[in-house]
Amino acid sequence: MASHKSTKKSVRKSERQRMVNMSRMSRIRTFVKKVDEAITQNLNKEKILSAFSDMQKEIMRGVTKGVFHKNTAARKISRICKKVKLAVGESK
Repeated sequence: MASHKSTKKSVRKSERQRMVNMSRMSRIRTFVKKVDEAITQNLNKEKILSAFSDMQKEIMRGVTKGVFHKNTAARKISRICKKVKLAVGESK
């Protein structure tokens, strides 16, 4: 365990930040799952696009908060966007 006062404080700070980041990641994963569910349940076009829009906002919020790198977020959004286009294109 840490012996210096400043090291003990940094351990406490990093643990708090880790918990916040875990919460943010969990929230992002939930939004991604909502998009996947909307696609697999063949919901109407508006619901799929709404879920995708909400997911995209949440991922970009993760970028601003430092949870994701912007290129990682762009890659994730791009891959899900492909699925959404296929689903929306098929269900007219």
